[in-house]
Parts: sequence; structure tokens; C-alpha cells
Amino acid sequence: MTQRKVRVRFAPSPTGPLHIGGVRTALYNYLFAKQNNGDFILRIEDTDSQRFVPGAEEYIIEALNWLGLPFDEGVGIGGSYGPYRQSERKNIYKKYVAQLLGDDLAYYAFDTPEELDAKRKEIANFQYDASTRLQMRNSLTLSREETDALIARGEKYVVRIKIEPGEDIHVNDLIRGDVVINSSVLDDKVLYKSADELPTYHMANIVDDHLMEVAHVIRGEEWLPSAPLHVLLYRYLGWTDTMPQFAHLPLLLKPEGNGKLSKRDGDRLGFPVFPLEWKDPKTGEISSGYRESGYLPEAVVNFLALLGWNPGNDQELMNMDELVRLFDLSRCSKSGAKFDYEKGKWFNHEYIQQKENNEIAALFMPYLQEQGVTATPEYVEKVIGLVKERVNFIKEIWDQASFFFLAPESYDEKTVKKRWKEDSAAQLGELIQVLQACEPFESHHTEEVVKGWIEEKQYHLGNIMNATRLALVGAPKGPHIFDITETLGKEETISRLQRAIDVLK
Repeated sequence: MTQRKVRVRFAPSPTGPLHIGGVRTALYNYLFAKQNNGDFILRIEDTDSQRFVPGAEEYIIEALNWLGLPFDEGVGIGGSYGPYRQSERKNIYKKYVAQLLGDDLAYYAFDTPEELDAKRKEIANFQYDASTRLQMRNSLTLSREETDALIARGEKYVVRIKIEPGEDIHVNDLIRGDVVINSSVLDDKVLYKSADELPTYHMANIVDDHLMEVAHVIRGEEWLPSAPLHVLLYRYLGWTDTMPQFAHLPLLLKPEGNGKLSKRDGDRLGFPVFPLEWKDPKTGEISSGYRESGYLPEAVVNFLALLGWNPGNDQELMNMDELVRLFDLSRCSKSGAKFDYEKGKWFNHEYIQQKENNEIAALFMPYLQEQGVTATPEYVEKVIGLVKERVNFIKEIWDQASFFFLAPESYDEKTVKKRWKEDSAAQLGELIQVLQACEPFESHHTEEVVKGWIEEKQYHLGNIMNATRLALVGAPKGPHIFDITETLGKEETISRLQRAIDVLK
């Protein structure tokens, strides 16, 4: 058999914002496709018309683009296998539903919600399957004439797959190996609903994967119970030769305790669970996003890649090219991965350090504008170089560096009591004279001159430096004091020293 081209699909439902677990699924699909010179497809599975949320599809596409996960074909860009929205493929599915019905591998069911509820009350743990279907109102218990008459007069129905009990169904999973599930535990799932003339997920995704020549289905662990049904459908439709290889990814787990990661965990512990900010169109509720919280997309990708997979070595920082080269499904974990959001902050810090100062300056400019500050890009870049190692997020630069843009209007009271001595005003007055004569006004030279003066006068080095920092910054923080003076420049440095003398003496 010839080797099939690697074609993978990410197929979210437009029922709300894209969860971070879905982002990881998209990422693993993308890495696998790129490593194998394959295609990454975006398909929108919108067959559940009741749960459709306006704006969700656009959100998904924007999130993938922000993360640097462009798709090769799909919604928005097209391709040779479209359309890529399931709601636009209604007529395609009907042909295969008819095939299953004609081969006696599926049947019509006319049970109303009330009838199903009554049966659930009657039978504990009721399941619509081989043991109960002959008690229900369907084409297996009705005559052909009765069935045709119900359909003709427009009575709502569903089409269910007909599963025979007692068969071991094997799912060859690239992560979990041979998964065996007996057909007796499966129910006769609904494949098609006449009410909206749309298939359910189970039918639509099988037909689409086959027709779009998807060779590998990489999806979350929550879909593993559906895999035997999907294997059966491939067989029923005569497509066993084109059945994709499955890989079911481990769950993302709560940072603490047990269970699957949820939005409530993020709300409670203060981290996003969505890639972008999301505003609920019904309630107006706003949920935080990684982008708006100040995360760099490269950091989010690197962080997520290591939740459930490892490269086989101790390397943690990997750019996209390295991830593509190293990614291997066989190194994915079978067990869930704890969502360590603090590690996500660490990744963001590391990627900020790796960026050039001019890139960070461009990202920081909007924060300066919010503060009403105008500064040249060159000046901002210089400031960034002095403080970036102290921050995890771009927005934190303002807290670390605001004094470079705005002179202090007040002075930290605790620091004044501790660091401002009786002779500080007089000593800073002398320091002004020293600095006025200092040329060039560069960090290394200024430090040499000032320390020479302190030694000559036999002043206390710590007292002078602490009082100077208080005068320039207003608080006991900031980088090396002479890097501050060089950046501020001679005129601004002397102005701030003089103001501190006037205010504090």
C-alpha cells in the first residue's frame, strides 16, 4: 500500500471561545503536519445549530493566526476539498446516511423526547441499543408502510446506527496502543436529525475525514469513547482502507486537585483559559485572554507544547522550527498534564529576554500612550534594556521604569526615614557640582568620578548612593544607579537631585 500524504484537521465547533486545550490540539496537529510536509486543515463543525454562537468562528481563526498556526486550507481560505463548514455540506451527508439505511446498518427512530424520558425512568441506566431498540418506536419495530407514512407526513425522526453486541472493536491509537472496546457497551448513536437536516458529529466527521483524505486524527482524550463507533462507521461505509490513524491526547488538568481544567480554575487563580479575550454576545461577560494579558504568542506555544509531550531531553525553550523538528506523537503522555500557569509566566519572561529591545519597545509604546507619555523609540529601547530582566509581562515595564519618563512627585516615606540622613542634602548639593563637571556623562565614567569624590571626601558610599536613588527614582528600586543617570542625562539628573534637596532638606 502506498504511503498516504499526511493531512490533519483541526475541527472546532463555533459554540464559544476556543479553550486552551483546543489550542494545544491545534498546535499538535500543526506540528505533526509541518514535520511530515503535510497539510493542516481548519474545518468548522457547526452541525449543532442550537449551540451556534455568533463571532466564535472568527475568534477561532484570529486565535490561530495570533499564535502563528496558519492553516493550509479551510474556512476563510478555501481549498480543493471544500466547503469546510459542515452546515454547507448537508447534501453530501444525506447520500451516506441513505447508504447505511439501504444496507440495514442504520434505522429510522421516531421516539419523542417524552417517550425517551419515560423509558429512562422505566429502565435504570437506559441505553438505546440492541437490548432495548425493539421496545422503541423505530423502523425495526414498525412496518415499511408505517415508516414511509410517518416520514411522508413530516413526522420528525432521527437515524441511528445499528450496532450488534458482543464484538471487540480495536482502535489502533498512536499514543495509547491497541484500545479494545466491546460493542455491547456502545449505544445506537444518532447519526442524522430530520429537524434541521443535519448529521450529528459522529456521522459528519467520518464523512468529512474520508472525503478530505484526512490521514491522521489527532484530538483530545475526551473523544476516545467515540473512536470505536467511528471505526465501525468506516467499516459500514466500506472505507476501511482510508481509515485514519488515531491519536488521543491527554487531558489538561486543574493546577490543583483533580479533574479537567475549566474556566472556573482560571477565574479563581487568576490566569486565562482562552487565547484571546472573549465577550459573550448574550451576557456581555468578558473573559480574559492570553494576548490581552500580555503573553507573547511564542511563549504560549512553547508552554502548551510541553503540556503532555516532551522532546526526550531537558530542553525547555524551543521556537516553532525546533518544535516542528522535535515533535513526536510517541512521546506524548497517556496521563493528563497539570496546567502549571506559573510556568507559563516563566516562559513569557524568558521570551521577553530573548526579544530585541526594539521589538519590546514597540509592544510597550501603547502602555506609554495610556500614561500620556511621549518618548523617542531610541530612548524607550534604552530603558527596556535596563529593566526587561525584571518583568514577566510587557505591561509590568511601566511599574519598573515609570521614573525614566516621569520625575518623582513624591518620595517613599519609609525610604526617606531610612535613607535620608542629616547631611544628605549638603552631600547631594556637592554631588551636583561634581556631576556638572563630569564629561562624558556615561555610566562607567560617571561612576568612576563620583566614587573618586566620595573616597576623597571620606563619605559613606551607601549613604550617598541610597540618597541619590531616592532623589532620582522616588523609591528604592531600579537598575544600576549610574545606568539611570546616563539614561536620564545630565540636565534631568541634576534637576531631580536639586528638587529632592529642596523638598527633603
